[in-house]
Amino acid sequence: MTNAVPSQTTRTEAAEAEFDPRDFRNALGSFATGVTIITAQLPDGRRAGLTCNSFASVSLNPPLVLWSLVTHSPSLTLFQEATHFTVNVLGASQGDLAMKFARPADDKFAGVDWTPGLGGAPILGGVVAVFQCRNSYRYYGGDHIIFLGAVEAYGYTRDEPLLFSRGAFGSFTPAS
Repeated sequence: MTNAVPSQTTRTEAAEAEFDPRDFRNALGSFATGVTIITAQLPDGRRAGLTCNSFASVSLNPPLVLWSLVTHSPSLTLFQEATHFTVNVLGASQGDLAMKFARPADDKFAGVDWTPGLGGAPILGGVVAVFQCRNSYRYYGGDHIIFLGAVEAYGYTRDEPLLFSRGAFGSFTPAS
């Protein structure tokens, strides 16, 4: 019988030693994800946008999605107060856009093609999918807030999505 655990260190063994958050993050990086930019806008015009790969489908009926944000994010209050948020799923050629929204900036939307969506939440140009969501519920999960959104509108293309794994962007190559 082969060992089902690919590493020599199991979680039980790791629990006995000091837990290393960087190493845990490296292990999580083995799970490839899509790349999104989550956007929101308040009635006073303040906007927020950030790169996020913690996006996931929750339910088809009713249509629900989730994403999470670290509790010390400067954008947290705006996302908590916004009535809506938009999940913009990036295309394979949008790595630069992902990096722009991953870094602090006074106006991340400067020079970016976007249109207002539901609740004013920006819909970015050239993305492969968009989910416009009512900001329904929030849950605490460790050092993050989990946002649950009720999908009120969506759209998509058949273009190639941007993927993220082990700290790098890439694209999907189907298995032969």
